[in-house]
Amino acid sequence: MITSLPNLLTLSRIAVIPVLVALFFVGGAPARWIACALFTVACITDYFDGYIARMWRQDSDLGRFLDPIADKLLVASTLFMLVAMDQLGGLTILPALVILCREILVSGLREFLAGVRLRVPVSRLAKWKTAIQMTAIGFLVVGEAGPPFIPTLMIGEIGLWIAAGLTLITGYDYLIAGLRHIAGEREPERPAPSLTAPVKRVEPARPAG
Repeated sequence: MITSLPNLLTLSRIAVIPVLVALFFVGGAPARWIACALFTVACITDYFDGYIARMWRQDSDLGRFLDPIADKLLVASTLFMLVAMDQLGGLTILPALVILCREILVSGLREFLAGVRLRVPVSRLAKWKTAIQMTAIGFLVVGEAGPPFIPTLMIGEIGLWIAAGLTLITGYDYLIAGLRHIAGEREPERPAPSLTAPVKRVEPARPAG
């Protein structure tokens, strides 16, 4: 049901996106800290919606459909606004681009594998990637509004590079799983008939009578 707590938590990650975008346009240190707080809470719901769904046995097709979409919308929109507001630039755009491309690739592979009823479980490395990625984006959202004794931007940029590296590894795992299944679906080629095989002679039918 859409009104179950896990689904409501998932939908809250989508609902918070317009607020985050608006806070980027507001600007200023308070807006950045509020945006960081909202982003952090949204990331925490990513853990609790799955945990509650398993504990309360409220797992549903709607939840499985919305959960990865909510995550990707949240990450993509935040990275896009960081670039648009010049809080993320230079070579640091590259890890952001890698992360977004991987999300598109994995989404396509998951859709294909779901169609053939093959599920690729999330690895522990992928969970670490998500945690580092979300933490790095949180630091980047705060940006220069952070405390002067903490290199907020540097921490965020380094974390984003690490997340991009893990993104390539985990994305490769999904790609290999998909390609192996695609290769396994092909029917084996039938051997061509041998030219030296004996030809069975067919006697002409005798006329009746």
